[in-house]
Order: sequence, then C-alpha cells, then structure tokens
Amino acid sequence: MRPFLIAGIVVIVDQITKAIATTHLTLVRNTGAAFGLFKDQTIIFILMSAAAIIFIGFYLIKKKASYYLPFALILGGAAGNLIDRLRFGYVVDFIDLRFWPVFNVADSCITIGAVILFFVIIRSKDASRPL
Repeated sequence: MRPFLIAGIVVIVDQITKAIATTHLTLVRNTGAAFGLFKDQTIIFILMSAAAIIFIGFYLIKKKASYYLPFALILGGAAGNLIDRLRFGYVVDFIDLRFWPVFNVADSCITIGAVILFFVIIRSKDASRPL
C-alpha cells in the first residue's frame, strides 16, 4: 500500500501548489499534453489518464518493490493532472523556468518517475546478463 500513499501525497501536493498558484501567479491553462502538444483534446486525455491510472494501479499490486516509487510518482502525477482536466477542462501549469515550457508538480513527478523507471528497467536487465 506504500506506493498508493506516495501517489496520494503527490496528488495532495500537486493540488495545493496549483491552488496557491491560481491565486498568486500567472498561469498557463494547458488544454494539451506535455509542452502544450495536441491542444483541446481534453476528452482523449481524460480517457488516456484514467486508463493509465487503472493500469498502473493494478500493476503496482502485482509488481516487486523496485517499481513502487517510479509508478507511484507517475500514478500521482497522472491523477493530479486528471483532477484538473475534470474540474477545469485544462491543466494548471505554473512553474516557468523561462528556458523550458511551463509545467507543474504533477508533470515533474511523471517525468521523475519515468526516468527512475527507465533506470530500474535497465539495471534489472543488466543484472540478468551473464558476465
């Protein structure tokens, strides 16, 4: 159950930071995917997010502990952005580094989770190779 706790914390932090940003910062209302790609496809992104959340949820129940953190981060990020899409019809982005597209906590967790997952998979394949 620990990965679901992590995912829940990601959702809470994401939603709190978005609520604060909504009242104090200039926001980007992203109706597309990462980096604003595929704008105004809200229904497709809702369905894709819901499917990913269900898949990851079932996957977490059956997988070993090395996959918990990356999938928990991805699950929490996907859920956080899904909440925005269902509430507003867009995702609230507010972290602006000026040299990178504007993003949010959920996007960061999805990206960090994907990078960790990549290294876990590579490491597990390297460990199974004979020397």
